[in-house]
Amino acid sequence: MTQLIRPSRRAVLAAGTAFAATFAMPAISRAQARPVFTHGVQSGDVDARSGVVWTRTDRPARVSVEIATTESFADARALPPLDALPESDFAVKRLLDSLPAGQDVFYRFRAQDLSDVNAVSEPLVGRFRTAPADRRDVRFAWSGDTAGQGWGIDDEGMATYATMLRHAPDFFLHSGDTIYADGPMEDEVALQDGGTWRNTVLIDEKRKVAETLDEFRGQWKYNMMDPHVLAMNAQVPTFFQWDDHEVTNNWSASKELDDRYTERSVALLAARAGRAFHEMTPIRYTPAEPGRVYRKIAYGPHLDVFFLDLRSYRGPNTENLQEERSPETAILGANQIAWLKRELAASRATWKAIASDMPIGLVVADGDTRFEAVANAEDGAPKGREHDIADILRFINVAGIRNTVWFTADVHYTAAHHYSPERAQFQDFAPFWEFVSGPLHAGTFGPNALDMTFGPEVRFVKAPDEGQVNLPPSAGLQFFGLVDIDGASGAMTVRLMDRGDTELWSVTLDPEGQAI
Repeated sequence: MTQLIRPSRRAVLAAGTAFAATFAMPAISRAQARPVFTHGVQSGDVDARSGVVWTRTDRPARVSVEIATTESFADARALPPLDALPESDFAVKRLLDSLPAGQDVFYRFRAQDLSDVNAVSEPLVGRFRTAPADRRDVRFAWSGDTAGQGWGIDDEGMATYATMLRHAPDFFLHSGDTIYADGPMEDEVALQDGGTWRNTVLIDEKRKVAETLDEFRGQWKYNMMDPHVLAMNAQVPTFFQWDDHEVTNNWSASKELDDRYTERSVALLAARAGRAFHEMTPIRYTPAEPGRVYRKIAYGPHLDVFFLDLRSYRGPNTENLQEERSPETAILGANQIAWLKRELAASRATWKAIASDMPIGLVVADGDTRFEAVANAEDGAPKGREHDIADILRFINVAGIRNTVWFTADVHYTAAHHYSPERAQFQDFAPFWEFVSGPLHAGTFGPNALDMTFGPEVRFVKAPDEGQVNLPPSAGLQFFGLVDIDGASGAMTVRLMDRGDTELWSVTLDPEGQAI
């Protein structure tokens, strides 16, 4: 296959406006006789040889796919078409394989109306970069929490996405709360300073909690109405994981739904939410467990990314103080823990990035007596859900696995935590870092208290001043992180950034995980 001469970063970023304009216009400007791509394109779960691409049409259509390693599509390879049908809400995705490593790949969709084969859409193009096979530089961004707490698409849009795109990351790791299915929006929100926030883009599905499958799908479609999100999706692969707001706040087997819900089964809501999650994102399909979210993406010799799922296999939210492990104390579950140990032991990458949808040491409560995350605020030996984390940390230490770094979101502020057995009640582990970021476009809260079971220490934190809660995106406290891995040395630099593109804090770690 023809080797690609990579476009300059300037050219790639300049294309963002054109991409966004293309996505924003079709539904209102093109003749209804022709199929329309309604929500742009996405790519995800990209490794050195493959990646998943996604799009959605406005009607039953046969969607053709071409891929190339040149922007002109001079070397295009046509793939068998896909059928966009009502059963999947007209969304389609496919795995592209046999790709060259370390190259930009361009993909092009066209849709043919299944009721009128002469009606064919305009083409829609996206791109992504495959992982390198050699020791090249790698950059990725991470964050979480999109369109939460009633803060939707205003005149400025979800601007943090535009800021991230300016850094041209190889991929974006979305750490969960990808949608807010439980967060109805209003046209206007009164601000504490006397101003008014206006959700200038709003759809019916965002005016109530999501209960039906179509309402869960609508949460995803709403986010993809934002031009910044569309531009990012067209140029940067997103590696998705989920947390609680994809279903409802703090959901587990013990969740009691409030009176906004006419559907009273949390299990049924989770099933519908899970189907929408897999339909509307470019996550890979796992035949052995079709709804599985935990997985590993190998991104070149320097980086393996391990995506955890702290939501699907947990026991009920409790006081989290059980002395012995049991199904009730699970937060990862036995199968996922066994998978993680096996994959970590097999990894030969310089860095093992563990993408966790919730932090380890931060105390996240669920009401007055129950806990939502791992920590239980007791500062003692592992109990409750802490047993699962202690098991993993002990295994990493005993197996001699080095360079594990944890990336997370969930708490709606940004921080850097260093964990060390010297400060911990449980001491059978090697020191490691945990980096927290978010929100992308949601209310800002925090900071949370730390539980000392695993000896965390705050090296940096940026959060609202005391007494300030649910600050809107316009307050500026929207955060993301950037990670650069140097191809030659293997050193990892982590930067904590804000929506205005200010670098708040950074650290460079050598391949033994020590700060340089």
